[in-house]
Amino acid sequence: MSSHTLPARSTEQARALRTLAAGPLLVLPNAWDAGSAAVIAAAGAPAIATTSGGVSWSAGRGDGHGLDRAAMAEAVRRIVAAVDVPVTADIEGGYGAAPEDVAETVRAVVAAGAVGVNLEDSTAPGGPLFTAEEQSARLRAARAAAVAAGLPELLVNARTDVHLFGVGAAADRPAEVLRRAGAYAAAGADSLFVPGLLDLGALAALTAAAPLPVNAMAVAGGPTVAELAAAGVRRISLGTALAQSAYAAAHRAAVELLGPGTLGALDGALDFGTLNALVGGR
Repeated sequence: MSSHTLPARSTEQARALRTLAAGPLLVLPNAWDAGSAAVIAAAGAPAIATTSGGVSWSAGRGDGHGLDRAAMAEAVRRIVAAVDVPVTADIEGGYGAAPEDVAETVRAVVAAGAVGVNLEDSTAPGGPLFTAEEQSARLRAARAAAVAAGLPELLVNARTDVHLFGVGAAADRPAEVLRRAGAYAAAGADSLFVPGLLDLGALAALTAAAPLPVNAMAVAGGPTVAELAAAGVRRISLGTALAQSAYAAAHRAAVELLGPGTLGALDGALDFGTLNALVGGR
């Protein structure tokens, strides 16, 4: 997509997302389809992040490049169309190892209306990781593709899986994350996502030293939003947690219906009219 065909809405929303990201804290609930995005926006989310795992599950595939580039971009398009807030897309590892693969993916999701991307440095689920130099080349390709597509404001969140997948000796991981943060910042990343790191002391040390704002992934039973913010975290997301919760609710209700035949698990559900209006009223 060239700059003259890019909708003005994309530039406006990219700037809005950047303004949100520049604030003290951006909390991004993760959507996996148009309906979940509409519900999350109605809850007051100022922006929405997608979750590759949730999107893949909703299509009957597993996470970790279970969907291809075209299918993921189409899912992003439906999510963008369902809401008025900015959407940042989880593009996993870019759907290919080469910088040009990442560039093609960025072009696809920008064309779909996304104004941010989340690009991870794992070569596959569980690792190993691309070297910092390899990932930097991929990040530069993402930035160049966004510029060429007419969206230089695209927000690039560089995810490092050093902690998530326990790469290297535990004592070496903080330094490795900082080394990667410096390289990724130089390559054009706007923020650093470090899933798997929830130790508040370690997060505080990272946020104090990193050249990029730090994004953490909150989990059930882990630190609260307020605690993460106090440690200097500037962006918080949930990964697949909301999708897992929604599927758990469906499972509980089905078990109850098929077992005792009661319907208590349906208490508190969004009523039909509300949900229909949120999703179908556009």
